[in-house]
Amino acid sequence: MLASLSRPTPGTPGETLDEDLAGLDALEIPLALGTTGRVQRAWDATWPKFGAFALILLAWQVAVWAHWKPFILQTPGTVARQLVDLLGTSSFWTSAGVTFHHAVIGFGIAIALGAVVGTAVTRVSVLRAALGSLITGMQTMPSVLWFPLAVMVFGLSSNAIVLMIVLGSSPAIANGFISGIDQVPPGLTRAGRILGARGFALQRHIVLPAALPVVLGSLKQGWAFAWHALMAGEFLIQVAGQVGLGGRTENAQTQGYFAVVVALMTVIVIVGIVVNTGFNRIDLAVRHRYGLIDANGR
Repeated sequence: MLASLSRPTPGTPGETLDEDLAGLDALEIPLALGTTGRVQRAWDATWPKFGAFALILLAWQVAVWAHWKPFILQTPGTVARQLVDLLGTSSFWTSAGVTFHHAVIGFGIAIALGAVVGTAVTRVSVLRAALGSLITGMQTMPSVLWFPLAVMVFGLSSNAIVLMIVLGSSPAIANGFISGIDQVPPGLTRAGRILGARGFALQRHIVLPAALPVVLGSLKQGWAFAWHALMAGEFLIQVAGQVGLGGRTENAQTQGYFAVVVALMTVIVIVGIVVNTGFNRIDLAVRHRYGLIDANGR
C-alpha cells in the first residue's frame, strides 16, 4: 500500500524525472566534445604570432633586396647569427644578470609602494583627494623624464636606474589597487564585518582577494612601465662593471654595429613577451578560480 502511494502514477512529472535529468546530461555532451584540447588551443594562440613574425622578416628581407640603407641594413640571417654568437658569450649573460637584478629590485619596490599607496588612498578620503590626480599624472610621465631627477638624487649609479623603475611603474600599480578595491562589491565588505573582520584583517581576507583580478592587470601594466624605465635607465646610465642589456645596446649603436643592436633588441622584446605571457597565465588562472571565465579561457 505504501509502496503504491510513493510510486508516481503514469503521466505525472515524477515519472519522467529520470528522463529529464538524462536529457540535461545529454545537453552537456556536445559541449564536452566541442572543447578543444590543449595542443589545439596552444596552436590557435601561437600561429598568429609566428605569422606576424614571418611578415616582419619578409618585409625586412625585401628592404635588403631593394638596397634600402645598404651601408646600414643587414639581412635577418646576419642578425640571427649575431644573436647566436651573443648567446654564447659570458659577457652577454653578465649583462643579462645586471638587467634582471635591476628589474627584480626595482619592480619589487614598485609593487610594495604601489600596494601601500593604493590601499591607503582607498581607505582615507583625504589621501584620495590629495594624491588621486597626482598618481594619474605621474603615470602619464614618460619614463625617460625621470632620468634627471634620478641622477640628481643618486648620481650615475645603479640606484638611479632602480629609482627610475620605481617612479615609472609604481603609479600604474597604485592606480590598479585603487580601481580594484573600488570595484569590490559592498556586500562582501559588509559580510566580512558581520563575521568579525576589521581593519587589516578585512583588507587581507576580504578586500584584497576580491580585488585580485584587477590588481593583476595593473601589475602587468606596471611591469611594462618598469621594463621601459629600466631600458631607458640602462641606456642613459652606465656604471662601470655593471652594464646591462640597455647599456650594451647603446654601446653597439655608438659603434655602428647594426646586427648587434637588432640582436639585443630582439632579446629585450623576447624577455618582455615571456614575462607578459607569465602574467597572462596567472591572470587566466585567477579569473578561472573566481568563476569569471571557463576552463577554455572564455
